[in-house]
Amino acid sequence: MAFFPKEKIVCTENMPEKVEKNDLHLEIGIEQSGVSFVLQKEKKWKYDISLDGDALTRKNEIKRALYLVLQEYTNKTLPWGSLTGIRPSKIAYALWERGFSEEEIVLHLQKEYFASKEKSKLCTQTAKTEWDILKFLDLENSYSLYISIPFCPSRCFYCSFPAYLILQWEKRLEEYFSCLIQELEYIAQKFRHKKLYSVYVGGGTPTSVSAQYLELLCQKIRELFPFEEVKEFCVEAGRPDTINEEKLLVLKKYGVNRLSINPQSMKEETLQLIGRKHSVQEIYDSYFLAKKCGFEQINMDFILGLPNESIEDIAYSMSECKKMNPDSVTIHSLAWKRASILTIGQTYLNQFQDWQMHHSEKTMQMVHQAMQEMDCHPYYLYRQKNMEGNLENVGYSKKGKESFYNMLIMEEKHSILAAGAGASTKLVFFPENRIQRLENVKDVGHYIARIEEMIQRKAQVLGNL
Repeated sequence: MAFFPKEKIVCTENMPEKVEKNDLHLEIGIEQSGVSFVLQKEKKWKYDISLDGDALTRKNEIKRALYLVLQEYTNKTLPWGSLTGIRPSKIAYALWERGFSEEEIVLHLQKEYFASKEKSKLCTQTAKTEWDILKFLDLENSYSLYISIPFCPSRCFYCSFPAYLILQWEKRLEEYFSCLIQELEYIAQKFRHKKLYSVYVGGGTPTSVSAQYLELLCQKIRELFPFEEVKEFCVEAGRPDTINEEKLLVLKKYGVNRLSINPQSMKEETLQLIGRKHSVQEIYDSYFLAKKCGFEQINMDFILGLPNESIEDIAYSMSECKKMNPDSVTIHSLAWKRASILTIGQTYLNQFQDWQMHHSEKTMQMVHQAMQEMDCHPYYLYRQKNMEGNLENVGYSKKGKESFYNMLIMEEKHSILAAGAGASTKLVFFPENRIQRLENVKDVGHYIARIEEMIQRKAQVLGNL
């Protein structure tokens, strides 16, 4: 997929009965002596690789060999080499734990995975920031809390998160919050012997609901959970058109110390095109209103590769970001997510056919320079399938303003208990070095109707903890 973006790729054990003349065929044969690749029956590559070791080692050996074949066939390299996982920084983080130097880790990523020198440095520096902060935490005897408020004023065209139009669910919000509080009560009781490190209220856009519901939720969180060890209480306020002074003062009253206000772009035409339904002026207004209300830690998200945005448009967004000077900035590469309007529309709607997407390593370097000028350094990163330019998402922050929750969820060394529709719990079992996920149903109506089942799912796993 990385070498042939947006092409349909089919994997099968046998050659399909019906094939198109211009299809590219890759046959892979795995034998005791090694692995062979045949492309279009024109050329055969044979690699004698070690098939000893565990499954992960064998998988990586085969990926390396396949990468070299496709590199030669297409005559192009990939910035992240053979790395295809979501969390490349986990590799560098593990090496920091083992005492490797920065130079050794960079060389390891280049040699073992064919990552470029620039990406290897970015990955290593990011992992070093995480390691320097997280190594002081008692990760085994603590947890974080994620709370899903899956409502938005409208649906952005690139979004695949569970997000439901607030106008369609206003009459059932009381039911939703009642069920959510039931689930939170169970989590609080089961983890009363653990330290809580961070609380993250996401969605959707949590600030889509009224100040009264925000107060109900925050009040319950403070009643149910111990806050002595909490380092971060974050609320997504991603849509500027959902923010007002009443809501901000409620959040401030209950100790929320981090907000995320997400412009995505500072180009008016782009905002309308992607379904944001707010103006550039509202971005400025909501940001400075949050500052006026006393929020000292504000994150802003931007997406690179949005339709019809030139590199000059992206440079303008960065210049306006520098004027606002947020404490942290998350830079996303546009991802073509399966359940998004973007992906569905590309297939079915003619209006998408004329869109031009621009994103490249040059864009990322320009943005990285802008972040350095803001005195922000990379502190977490992750990748997704079908990203424009096969690049990455990077969180930048001023020193001391890094998001604990973002680092903890990336490195998977800490249990995250999640409540609400579409929320995903991730339990880390340290003695077994094992991770187990527990998924809540995504549909809000199903969540309300099946709340006892959602709690029971947790009880089956957490019963003996």
